Amino acid sequence: MTDEVALRERIGDVAVSWLSTPFHDEAQVKGAGVDCATLLKAVFEEAGVLAPFELEHYSPTHFMHSTEERYIEWIERCGGIEISQDQAKPGDIVLYKPKAALCFCHGALIIEPGWPNIIHAHYAARCVRRDNGLRPRLGSPIEAMKFFTLFDESKKKSSP
Repeated sequence: MTDEVALRERIGDVAVSWLSTPFHDEAQVKGAGVDCATLLKAVFEEAGVLAPFELEHYSPTHFMHSTEERYIEWIERCGGIEISQDQAKPGDIVLYKPKAALCFCHGALIIEPGWPNIIHAHYAARCVRRDNGLRPRLGSPIEAMKFFTLFDESKKKSSP
């Protein structure tokens, strides 16, 4: 088993350990509270993919009043590289832009057995849950999806 395969499996195992954690904006406490951004951060840190780091404050309504792609910028600062949907594997990230949003505002982890199986901190369900990545019920139809990986040997994977 390669290091990448082991890390991808570890990401899935760690993500599963967050299931049922209540939704709470900007929190990062397993079993107590997490949002979609801090879930990704927590899972990648616990899995050993990223060193611990601080996310700057973000408004939970940012996507309603700004076109600034803060979520994409954070993923890219962490070494994320945009990939095609066909290239997405367990341990990769999918970001969503609902039609009602001005920018990408929701993220999820792709888990075994792969796309479209995701784990995400779901606002409407008020917890971390498994879902179908094609229909994650974000309150508005999905306008766009982008896929990212932190697994590219040509780029150094480091925390922002």
